[in-house]
Amino acid sequence: MAKRVQVVLNKPINKLGKDGDLVEVAPGYARNYLLPQQLATLATPGILKQVEQRREKERQRLLAEKQQAEAKKTALETIRRFTIRKEVGEGESIFGTVTTSEVADAIQAATNQEVDRRGITVPDINKTGFYEATVKLHPEVTATIEIQVAPL
Repeated sequence: MAKRVQVVLNKPINKLGKDGDLVEVAPGYARNYLLPQQLATLATPGILKQVEQRREKERQRLLAEKQQAEAKKTALETIRRFTIRKEVGEGESIFGTVTTSEVADAIQAATNQEVDRRGITVPDINKTGFYEATVKLHPEVTATIEIQVAPL
């Protein structure tokens, strides 16, 4: 009787692996739970080849995504400075604060490229002037831009 059975997961399973992973499990676990629930399939040479092709496609997709983010970073750092106009009170202090959505809108207006506002980090801005902000475009790609807060 086999001690362990190799299966390829069809769905992510907590504490076992994610979709497409090749794992070794007890034969009873595979026979009584994973296979009937269609959570996994037995590892055969054909299935392993399909899994490898799927991984390669995913790797290519992630690489293309990173290249797009690098291109966006180059565009943002070429322009570098974005202006946001705010109502100003006494002593050059602004009413309210500069939000990430305002920065995203300024980037959209200048470059025609959409940037997710959740990836933008803005310092506390209370006065007019120049400030540095970071824009996370990809887990490995971050651009630094300059924000100019000017009076209306």
